[in-house]
Amino acid sequence: MILRTNSEEVQRHRRLSITGRCLTTIGVFLLGVYVGSMIYRVVSSRLALQEFDEMRMMVGSEYGKAPIELHLHRPVDFKLWSEERILAYGQDLRGKKRGVPVAVLRFEKLNLRVPVFEGTDIWTLNRGAGWIKGTARPGGTGNVGIAGHRDSFFRVLRDASKGDTIELDSAASTATFTVDQIEIVGPEDIAVLKPRPEPSLTLVTCYPFYFVGDAPQRFIVHAALSKQVEIEKFWN
Repeated sequence: MILRTNSEEVQRHRRLSITGRCLTTIGVFLLGVYVGSMIYRVVSSRLALQEFDEMRMMVGSEYGKAPIELHLHRPVDFKLWSEERILAYGQDLRGKKRGVPVAVLRFEKLNLRVPVFEGTDIWTLNRGAGWIKGTARPGGTGNVGIAGHRDSFFRVLRDASKGDTIELDSAASTATFTVDQIEIVGPEDIAVLKPRPEPSLTLVTCYPFYFVGDAPQRFIVHAALSKQVEIEKFWN
């Protein structure tokens, strides 16, 4: 009877040891995926911004001028991002659609420079911001709508305020906007994307920023156009 009990105890310890080793292996694997995703995300974001800058250089070269000094490629700032969104950023980039952004959004006060891709599907918003189809196209006139995740690129919008300056670089121009209204609305309120009296930019993200689950509201930043410079003017 004593021998049987000892045998059972040995088997129990063996099972616990195997379980422990499995959990350690899984933990190391997940840590590797997390670190790898962060590195891949930084590199991919830089590449998208670099491709956009090169495209602007090509546009400008049509005018036979000397290249302008392009913006420095800053790494993505992940300090406000959720771990889930960081992992999604790296995983969704692998093998997914790529392409040159339709614009680059710059919000210097918030240390934000993010590529803006066409569309707002989950793959797009995991790797940058998304131009909302049906709104004015970046570089055009009207109300340009751009969406982003509340737990990644657009989390910094929590610190936006009236009077802030936002710049939107498109292939042929740089538009400067001034924030004139910030509001919180329901998800069904699409009126925020309607044309305004003047050319404008509307940034959309979910709210509250740290809500667990599907956020019930939308955080809206409205900005009016204050200046727009065509790219050929940079090359004079």
